[in-house]
Amino acid sequence: MNVLWLFAHPDGRSLNGALRDHGAATLRRDGHHVRHSDLYAMGWNPVVGPADFGHDPSARLIVGAESQRAHAAGTLAPDIRAEQDKVTWADALIVQFPLWWYGMPAILKGWFDRVFVQGFAFGVTDERGRTLRYGDGGLAGRRALVVTTAGARPTGLGPRGVHGASEDVLFPLLHGTLFYTGMDVLPPLVVTGADRATEADHAAAAAALDARLHTLPTAAPIPYRAELGGDYDDDLVLRPHLAPGHTGLHIHRHPAHPAAGAA
Repeated sequence: MNVLWLFAHPDGRSLNGALRDHGAATLRRDGHHVRHSDLYAMGWNPVVGPADFGHDPSARLIVGAESQRAHAAGTLAPDIRAEQDKVTWADALIVQFPLWWYGMPAILKGWFDRVFVQGFAFGVTDERGRTLRYGDGGLAGRRALVVTTAGARPTGLGPRGVHGASEDVLFPLLHGTLFYTGMDVLPPLVVTGADRATEADHAAAAAALDARLHTLPTAAPIPYRAELGGDYDDDLVLRPHLAPGHTGLHIHRHPAHPAAGAA
C-alpha cells in the first residue's frame, strides 16, 4: 500500500514523534511505501485565503465555489496541489496528532480546510446527479487511521468517562471529515496518559501501533451507515424503524457494531 502519514506535533522528539518514526519503519518492513506531511516542520499555512485560489482580494470570496473552480482549472496554490498529489497517491491516510481541547491542533484543521476542497474531496456527484458523501465521495477507496495522544486516563475517555468516549470525541473527524469524503475509517488508536508516560508506556504504545499497522490493509472499518445505503430519508434523517427510540451519535453505526443502538 501507499501510505501518507499526516503528522501534526510541534516537537519531533515527543512521544508522537517517536511513534511516527517507529510506525513508518514498521510499515516499510511490511512492504508498504510511506510519504510524510510533517505540518510543523513544513511550516504549513493553515489559513484559507484568496491566494489559495488566485482570487481577486477586492471581490467577495465564496470559498466553496472558488475552490472548486481553482481545482478544476489546476490553479490552486502550489502547496495545496502538492498535498492533494500525496492524497491521490495514497491508498491509506494516517492522521496523527495530540488531542487538544477535544480536537485537532489548528495547523491540522487548516490542512483539511485548504486541501480537502470542493470538487476534490467532496462536492462530487454520480451519473444520477446525487451528491456523494458519507461513505462515497472524492476519496472513496482509501483507508484512514487516526492516531492520537491524550493526557487523560483511559477510563476518562471511556463510555462513561467524564471526557466522553474516544470515538464520540473524534466523531467530527472520523465521520464528518474522513467518512464524509468516502474513506473507510478504522477505529482510532488513542494513547492515553501521554504527558506522564513511562518507558514501559512508550513500549506498549509502540506495540499497539504495530498491531494496528500490521492489519492496516485488512482491518474492518467502523461500520458507519452510508448516506446512499437506504438508511436515511430524503431529509437525511435515519428512518424511524432503525434504532427506534435511540438518538445520539451511535445510531449512525450499523447495529453489528457493539456501540450501536438496536435496529
